[in-house]
Amino acid sequence: MTVTRFAPSPTGYLHIGNLRTALFNYLIARKSGGEFILRLDDTDQERSKQEYVDGIKTDLEWLGLTWDRVERQSERLDRYAEMADQLRAAGRFYECFESPTELDLKRKKQLNMGKPPVYDRAAMALDDAAREKLRADRAGYWRFQLDLERIEWTDGILGDISIDAASVSDPVLIRGDGQVLYTFASSVDDMDMGVTNIVRGGDHVTNTATQIQIIRAMGGRVPDFAHHSLLTGPHGEALSKRLGTLSLRDLRAQGVERMALLSLMARLGSSQPVELRATLDEIAEGFDLSQFGSAPTKFDAEDLWPLTRGHVQGLPFAAVAGKLAALGVPDSIAPAFWEVARENITRLDDVDQWWSLCRDGAVPMVAPEDADFVAEAFKLLPPPPYGATSWSDWTGAVKAATGRKGKGLFMPLRKAVTGLDHGPDMASLMPLLQKTPGQSG
Repeated sequence: MTVTRFAPSPTGYLHIGNLRTALFNYLIARKSGGEFILRLDDTDQERSKQEYVDGIKTDLEWLGLTWDRVERQSERLDRYAEMADQLRAAGRFYECFESPTELDLKRKKQLNMGKPPVYDRAAMALDDAAREKLRADRAGYWRFQLDLERIEWTDGILGDISIDAASVSDPVLIRGDGQVLYTFASSVDDMDMGVTNIVRGGDHVTNTATQIQIIRAMGGRVPDFAHHSLLTGPHGEALSKRLGTLSLRDLRAQGVERMALLSLMARLGSSQPVELRATLDEIAEGFDLSQFGSAPTKFDAEDLWPLTRGHVQGLPFAAVAGKLAALGVPDSIAPAFWEVARENITRLDDVDQWWSLCRDGAVPMVAPEDADFVAEAFKLLPPPPYGATSWSDWTGAVKAATGRKGKGLFMPLRKAVTGLDHGPDMASLMPLLQKTPGQSG
């Protein structure tokens, strides 16, 4: 069975980059009838917070990315300790004591000598007495000893990958304070949970190389990996500094529709066109990792608005009846109101302003040269209720009284009634007005 996972750290709210990873893993699982795990990588107890856990779940539920089970790394610390002992016994873990300053000095020396800045394994030469002496001064941390060979796999997006382990430092897997780091905890979890497929960002390629060796050293089955490209801004600029303003909760608050977001992110960076889909099942049908490329992918939040508009304008009355009722739109005119408003909104909340106009009227927009004309026109307008012919009856009467016609007749009246120079067909809007125009606002 296909098993995928989305493994966010609950140290902040989900952003657009996280969504790409979550969506890809979700679609792979759902398309194959497999299992999708939400795994909270919360070993960093200082930065992990319950409010972020709740926020992650809220965002995923809003998107419809339902998980089959939740796992928390903070509840698996005993298991990590057990596997660490197993790797120590196998001679694959070794204790180190260099400070960050000492390591930085070593890297600079290696670079100056034209060598790759790879950890020199000096700690492996320490005898027991030297280790005891160092432990008295500082806490030791643990590295995994890589086999110095080429690490190869066929990536689901990048194709054949080959990394020389000799060009990579032995990864630190347990810090001096005992905190289990991502590379180790994830390897143990992926093995124990039977994860078969992992999709994540291209910045994890080197992590993948080391995790492959770690999983093999523990006797586990290596999952199939795929690394999607990283997102940039619309002009190719780094997006990382803007991710805080591209949180899913903020996009939702702005009125972005979930299907707009999902439709864009499921195709962005692929050879397939971005097309608005109505359901996640429709998105899953056409999803294919092989269609994605390795080049950085440009993301422009403005692209979400045409998709949001298309989704909102396509909603049937039944989907918005509850919202319209909450606004106070009478049942007798609600379907007609929706037909008029829907073509003139981008976000669903934009419907509020159209009901405000129908209920309370608008501040007339009147050019100085049209003031007398509009005043005369309003004298010819009876009070509501208005019907299907009210607009044509009124404009006909105004035309006869003033001699105006065409744009010179209709545009000043539209602006006077709605306070806008654009909007729905006036013949359809008039029957929805609850007050006489020109007497409110």
